[in-house]
Amino acid sequence: MSEAAPILEMRGIEKHFGPVVALAGVSFDIRPGECHCLLGDNGAGKSTFIKTMSGVHRPTRGEIFFEGRPLRFSSPRDAMEAGVATVFQDLAMIPLMSVTRNFWMGREPQKRLGPLKLFDRARAEAVVAEQMREMGINLRQADQAVGTLSGGERQTVAIARAVYFGAKVLILDEPTSALGVRQTSHVLATIDRARARGVGVVFITHNARHALAVGDRFTVLNRGRTLGTARKGEVAITELQDLMAGGGEMADMSALGEGAL
Repeated sequence: MSEAAPILEMRGIEKHFGPVVALAGVSFDIRPGECHCLLGDNGAGKSTFIKTMSGVHRPTRGEIFFEGRPLRFSSPRDAMEAGVATVFQDLAMIPLMSVTRNFWMGREPQKRLGPLKLFDRARAEAVVAEQMREMGINLRQADQAVGTLSGGERQTVAIARAVYFGAKVLILDEPTSALGVRQTSHVLATIDRARARGVGVVFITHNARHALAVGDRFTVLNRGRTLGTARKGEVAITELQDLMAGGGEMADMSALGEGAL
């Protein structure tokens, strides 16, 4: 796991919706080239936390640091411009549009033809094909409809798009929840490739097996509180599952040296 300073750090984050306390002092950080898994059952507060991390919600209390500087995201656009990209479960893709159009949506490359600016289709398709190959997917055609891809391949398109446009932190919201075994393995391999590029990956999941397959650190969230953080090799799958179900707390071992593994 990378020992570099955190790219994004959340300290004591609280989020209140009127009298309802959705997050009660959650702390979390992500470093370059690591996969930090945030685990929790339904209702644990995972969705609220990632929306706070990605600028959808503003925290009621707590501090956010980005690359060591205090920062408060006012909107998802602020987070995206800083380099925090979120891939939600619905993927925000249009099935009838091509892979290329979905990949470049809102950022289409252009070429000039006299006074006109036209969509540079050849460059766009070449970049998409290359980026997908680097993520382990060989498209039949870059202009095929996104709806013709498998669920795992669609996730890969979304991840490749985020990485290409400069994501430093990639937040993945339950990317394997509705996938079969083969598609899940594609997504987990894509997470590995993104991490190899130095991107910090926040993997939100309720599946402890998937987390242990790619994670470097593991933080468990339950009813808006963190129950502890551990590194790979310090926690067993049964312990993670018990913690997600609300059984006790886990010691925060994230500050221990490599000799503790």
